[in-house]
Amino acid sequence: MNTLQSSADLPQPSAERLLADRVYDSLLKLLGTPGFEPQARLPGETALAQRLGVSRPVLRQALARMRDEGRISTRKGSGNFVTDALPQTQPLSLGALRNIPDIRAFLDFRCSMEGEAAARAALVRTADQMQYIRDCRERFERALAEGRDAVDEDIAFHAAIAQACGNRFFSMTMAALEPQTRFSIGLVRSLVGRPRGERLADVCREHAAIEDAIGRQDAKAARHGAEAHLQGGIARLFGQ
Repeated sequence: MNTLQSSADLPQPSAERLLADRVYDSLLKLLGTPGFEPQARLPGETALAQRLGVSRPVLRQALARMRDEGRISTRKGSGNFVTDALPQTQPLSLGALRNIPDIRAFLDFRCSMEGEAAARAALVRTADQMQYIRDCRERFERALAEGRDAVDEDIAFHAAIAQACGNRFFSMTMAALEPQTRFSIGLVRSLVGRPRGERLADVCREHAAIEDAIGRQDAKAARHGAEAHLQGGIARLFGQ
């Protein structure tokens, strides 16, 4: 198995952004413009998705991030409304991963945080959130079957679990960590010596185990599944 040697071996972060992040950026720019002033009601999901040229599931992911950050709020039976949060406020940035210890520490942190998020999601997720987690997992597998790198879909699966855990700070932290997460996924894929098909088959099985545990509302199994998945990534990268 190939292991890390030096920071010179590290691949450069991808410039590709998640589609939901691009939709989020578009929505952010609309805040404060006519029709999107504080306390204004947002257009319905169908109209807004058509305006932005995306599907409703993608739009919902961007709206969930805005809701987590306090930029919009939902009023039951009335829709989404712009809050008084300043649209120019920037999300937290945690900086680039700079060296080998940084990367190991980041993956260890994800293991702890996402294990807790998965356990909480198992206890409080709604039926719609469970369906979204399932959809994200299926899109990941479909992307792999089509020969794509599926990095966006991989990140979306983990973000969907954080969004379902009932605490917006998990989702906000996942969004802030997206550049580092994208970088670490690319790093694992570029440096691990096992055949790509075997490695990605393991990832698919690990994702499915997490989804199954959350679906059964088994918090212990969900935590174990998420931790095993991320520990597996550490082992694939650094060796046993």
